[in-house]
Amino acid sequence: MSINKDQVEGRVKEATGKVQEVAGKVVGSTTQQVKGAVNKAAGAAQAKYGDVKNDLNKQSKEDRSKADR
Repeated sequence: MSINKDQVEGRVKEATGKVQEVAGKVVGSTTQQVKGAVNKAAGAAQAKYGDVKNDLNKQSKEDRSKADR
């Protein structure tokens, strides 16, 4: 299984958002909680985009190898 840039960056952003969200809860900052939740959601979306892109790329390679036979 190969991993692409969007998958890595998305998961890093998702984790960073989670940390920011928890830190906001600890210090009582609603603004930081919301920013963390937004970053977490954006990271999850980017990671999912990377997953789909990876699946399409893998399927395309399989289709090409079948066509070459």
